[in-house]
Amino acid sequence: MTAPEFRRAAVSPPIVTPFDGDGDVDTDTLASHVDALVEAGLDGMVPCGTTGEFASLTDAERRTVVETTVEAADGRVPVIAGAADTTVSGVLDRLRAADAAGADAGLVTLPYYHNSTAPAGQRAFLDAVADNAPLPIYLYDIPSTVGEPIDPDVLAAVAERDSVVGLKDTSADVSAVDTAVDRTPDDFTVFQGVDALLYPSASLGVDGGIHALSQVVPEVFVALGEAIREGDDERALTLHRRAVAPLFDRCGDHGFAPATKVAAAHRGYISDPRVRPPLTLPDEAAREAIRADVDAALDVV
Repeated sequence: MTAPEFRRAAVSPPIVTPFDGDGDVDTDTLASHVDALVEAGLDGMVPCGTTGEFASLTDAERRTVVETTVEAADGRVPVIAGAADTTVSGVLDRLRAADAAGADAGLVTLPYYHNSTAPAGQRAFLDAVADNAPLPIYLYDIPSTVGEPIDPDVLAAVAERDSVVGLKDTSADVSAVDTAVDRTPDDFTVFQGVDALLYPSASLGVDGGIHALSQVVPEVFVALGEAIREGDDERALTLHRRAVAPLFDRCGDHGFAPATKVAAAHRGYISDPRVRPPLTLPDEAAREAIRADVDAALDVV
């Protein structure tokens, strides 16, 4: 299988799923959002991730979101489609749907709700997916939502599989990222999943990041990626400390799907920030604080 190609310090957004006034997926807004982000210089698109509220979408809606994203990206950047599920068959169904839609790769978590009999259960689950995956897959380590991290020995083993081409690490554990880079092949792509840890992780050899806020302030993340590639540590540290970290901390207080939608609406990328239950939007005071931090981050560029 051929893995998507990314430049060093590549940044891709886990794009939000916009809903219209009736609460349905707003495909027109989604398409325009994807187009704007590609034009802004981001390196890939990740539909149906955590920030995309995948767990609140029907299977048909997930297919629509991936199809819309692929069509809007139009081959300009890779599309990595979220394919999380609690069963091997469910993951494979979602990978097949992503493949049929034209996605370049899939993003796979450990099963949630039921924890595995780790590490043997993790290995069995991921091997079963890898054995039958119709397109390249990136593992998605997000212990805060699935209940456990990917075991380092399991990661090292499955990283040798041809179909497993990379990792998004959202453990918020820099030492885990260091271990992931150290114990996987050179051509295995490791993305930092925590926005405020992109710059601190750059020296450890991560290949880039998949970051929610890059769809709100793409200018900041494009500039940060350039600074990292050029070895401009002073510029990178300034962007990290004055733009990325404060906005990340603010949005983290309110949940990334709701906060990112509020911020994206402030930038005009989407028209309606509504989310689906059980998520709720922050109150107006919090929304105003988010908008202010977005404006402050843009002032740093």
